Amino acid sequence: MARHKEFEINEVLDKAMYLFWTQGYDKTSMQQLVDTMGIHRRSIYDTFGDKHALFIQALQRYKSLQAERLQLLIEKQAPVKELMRRFLTTMVDNKDFPKGCMMVNSGVELGILDPEVSTFVENGYTQTEQYLRELLLIGQNNGEIQADVDTEFLAHYFMNAWLGLRAMVKTTADQQKLNGIIDTTLRILD
Repeated sequence: MARHKEFEINEVLDKAMYLFWTQGYDKTSMQQLVDTMGIHRRSIYDTFGDKHALFIQALQRYKSLQAERLQLLIEKQAPVKELMRRFLTTMVDNKDFPKGCMMVNSGVELGILDPEVSTFVENGYTQTEQYLRELLLIGQNNGEIQADVDTEFLAHYFMNAWLGLRAMVKTTADQQKLNGIIDTTLRILD
């Protein structure tokens, strides 16, 4: 008879996600995962697989949570420029999350060495660019953004700016500098 799981999967997965996000894959040990997740090592292996499989599931959880946040932005009835500002400031202003971006961190740490992580991160970036393009198209349709602007190029541009900001917040606490970068980036929509 199978043993009943005494934990909520997303709850313990979130704990693993935050640990990987904060420390990276290589610096996170199985013992740290056991301690942080609050479940037995055997339960981790039975539920998630090995450390790499758990890491991939944590990345999937992160991607899913990011997609939900982006979808909420798209659904808001606010000027697109303001929504783009919110998008860019997400990680700059949020003190509830580890600094930086788990996808960026993972791509930098493992992208060259781990094809599965590299593909996953690249797909995540593509999905985010699709959300950005959708938001920019909304701006074009309601007249906030010029009709002749290439929204695909702009989505690439904003994705690059966002990734840069998400990496930069790990090395600077200068809010004025970060906000200045955001202001300059948004001028492309004027």
